[in-house]
Amino acid sequence: MSAKIAINTEWLSVCGGCHVGIVDLHEKILDVLGAAEIRHCPVLTDIKGYPEADVGIITGAIRNEHDRHAAEAMRKACKLVIGLGTCAVYGGLPGAGMVHTREEIFDTVYLHNRTTKTDIIPSDGVSPLEKMVTPLDEVIDVDLYLPGCPPASSFIFDGLLALVEGKTPRTSDESVCGRCRRKMTKTDVDRIKQTYEDLPDPDICFLSQGYICLGSVTLDRCLSPCTRMGVTCTGCAGPTLQVLTEPNRDIRTEVGERMARLTKIEKDTVIRAIERGAKTHYAYAMATKMIGGKPTFLINQWIAETETVGAEGGAA
Repeated sequence: MSAKIAINTEWLSVCGGCHVGIVDLHEKILDVLGAAEIRHCPVLTDIKGYPEADVGIITGAIRNEHDRHAAEAMRKACKLVIGLGTCAVYGGLPGAGMVHTREEIFDTVYLHNRTTKTDIIPSDGVSPLEKMVTPLDEVIDVDLYLPGCPPASSFIFDGLLALVEGKTPRTSDESVCGRCRRKMTKTDVDRIKQTYEDLPDPDICFLSQGYICLGSVTLDRCLSPCTRMGVTCTGCAGPTLQVLTEPNRDIRTEVGERMARLTKIEKDTVIRAIERGAKTHYAYAMATKMIGGKPTFLINQWIAETETVGAEGGAA
């Protein structure tokens, strides 16, 4: 009998949902464990160090000194490293902190917060925040990327099983739209809608109905559960490869063009709407240089313009 594949896992700045996604394999995890030995795992073992392993699974972005140390230690201990989840691959939701200084974040969280208000900002025993939020591969080499928030358990299972069997994991560059059952159709809709205004038609594409949905610009690592259940895609699995790799493609312009073709809403109107909600629409991927480094990504300008308009509206 061949030796088992040794696996370490670690989470950095992340909610922990990706590790829950591993647990969500349920009985399928037995197929993995039959050929693998989990040595270091925050939710399963009490091992503090990083023993040598064949595969390292890391979730979360680099946000503080502890994250950087843990990522580097995992890279040294593991022959292969998997970046699991959107936070590890693109920076994820921690990346939204890119549009605020550390001082602004501390002030909001601790000093001027109704539920956690204190008179001090904790420092003892707390790993200092780094200036930037950094995806995993900007600090260490990554061998396999598996984005998602979290990735659907079937993607996790296929990836892990392929590794323990010495095979190449199956991959696809399809967007969320590839599994969505809604039908794109030309309509006379002439304004952008919010989902709280009405119940969207369950059979028609959200874009056709005037709702901003990021399914067409988001990589499918989720099996499209949101759009099937009547919820617009927020892009949690990160942008498609076309958006990431082509300089002239962008989330707002791609969605704007599609919605303009399907409705009577002008492309620029859609683009302005996405810019006004940039903290939401770009939340999962703004930390990666493939998005944040594009010359067309001007989130600080968009936020300033939105706040100015809001202030003027309030004053009026």
